[in-house]
Amino acid sequence: QVQLVESGGGLVQPGGSLRLSCAASGFTLDYYAIAWFRQAPGKEREGVSCISSSDGNTSYADSVKGRFAISRDNAKNTVYLQMNSLNAEDTAVYYCARAEGRLCIGEYFYWGQGTQVTVSS
Repeated sequence: QVQLVESGGGLVQPGGSLRLSCAASGFTLDYYAIAWFRQAPGKEREGVSCISSSDGNTSYADSVKGRFAISRDNAKNTVYLQMNSLNAEDTAVYYCARAEGRLCIGEYFYWGQGTQVTVSS
């Protein structure tokens, strides 16, 4: 059974950092790209970042470029999202999702339950 479990969210002050984790089970992480999405109240879900499995290629939304870093540890079946210089606009529920294959393209059929990130003073 494919399962993705996010953790690491919480309340952080503006300018602070958080590291989110996405623990994968029920499949071989090596074979799939993993993406992070987020959804803020009243807004549509948006893609934040993605990391391929084939060559470790990464991509980022313009809004987080230079502040967020995605990485993966296949041995631990975990993908991470390091978030720095957080601001109020980063407040959202963050989800990880599995791509159809090794690249960050196509549909995402498997999702985690989400972890709340709140940036506030």
